[in-house]
Amino acid sequence: MRHRESGAAALMFALAAAAPAAASPPAGAGEAAGPGVVGRRAHTVTIEDMRYDPQTISVRRGDRITWINRDLVPHTVTATDGRFDSHLIQPGSSWAYVAEKAGEYHYRCTLHVSMKGRILVR
Repeated sequence: MRHRESGAAALMFALAAAAPAAASPPAGAGEAAGPGVVGRRAHTVTIEDMRYDPQTISVRRGDRITWINRDLVPHTVTATDGRFDSHLIQPGSSWAYVAEKAGEYHYRCTLHVSMKGRILVR
């Protein structure tokens, strides 16, 4: 009986492996966009070598920006006007923000004052 069970398991495994993989939805898919926003786009800012890259990013209202910390130490993404604050982003971790209001927003790392960035929201 054991032989049959393992044969059935092997057949199920083979069928699962042959089945087409489901496509992953694009970033932000399924999320409600705010008024006047056609769709969300995803943007990435890398934190590495004690800087944000890119330092300035232009986005549209409703776009999602993700900061990925590839540095060896924690950092923050903190708006100078208090609009957003990631708190500590540990090495290897990330944090995301959805830009909802048009304008120019400056941010910095509260742990490393020389680290500065800017978001231009259209």
